Amino acid sequence: MKLNSIQVIAVTSGKGGVGKTQVSINLAIALARRGRRVALLDADLRLANVDIALGLDVKSCSADVLAGRCSLAEIVRRGPAAIHVAPSASGLAPATTAEIAGLIHAFSEIADDLDMLVIDTASGIDESVVSFACAAQEVLVVVCDEPTSVANAFALIKLLHFKHGLCRFHILANMTRTPEEGPYLYKKMLKMTERSLDVALHYLGAVPFDDQLQAAIRRQRAVIEEFPRSRCALAFKTIANRVNGWPLPATPKGSLEFFLERLL
Repeated sequence: MKLNSIQVIAVTSGKGGVGKTQVSINLAIALARRGRRVALLDADLRLANVDIALGLDVKSCSADVLAGRCSLAEIVRRGPAAIHVAPSASGLAPATTAEIAGLIHAFSEIADDLDMLVIDTASGIDESVVSFACAAQEVLVVVCDEPTSVANAFALIKLLHFKHGLCRFHILANMTRTPEEGPYLYKKMLKMTERSLDVALHYLGAVPFDDQLQAAIRRQRAVIEEFPRSRCALAFKTIANRVNGWPLPATPKGSLEFFLERLL
């Protein structure tokens, strides 16, 4: 496997229903619009929906790659802004670490065309979520202003820190109703972690609740493409600008091979 410098970002959340997949999709597209060569991996093997959200015609998925029925290049679809979309299928049994490693290894087929891999993980704390988060260089935790969202996000961070040694997390507040809500949620998470965890939380920003996002979802389009001047699309662009400023990992730390080694 060639040691290309590829930045791997795991987008995760403590619970479902917080808009994590839409964050992954729109962040990937916004980064591609800034010249990054981006792949988006749907890593939710229970409720995969990236292909549905983008209205992509999918005949095979990551399960077919793992079963040896086809190559990764054969399942990848071109999404908006020419992002590479690797779809999954719903209703699959939880993936083992070996299966996850096999899927990541398959990305060597298209590694020469990438400098960023955005992983839309499942929600919660199952094995696949932990594996992807532990192996990625950056972990982006999506949270919204609900007690269960905050509590479960804290539980995820606590698990990743105490059991796996992760110390840095990016917090993104989603579906906020006021400009103050994002910083409030971040400070709330910060206060919770400072009590018992030795971790660094970085506030990445907030995406406001926006009816135009719901309209884009119904049309199976990314809001950043369908309504580029909407409030949430502008927020995604601002967040992508910040992510785009993160330094690209140096080889070999930023390579897919290093990612695979950490995964195993």
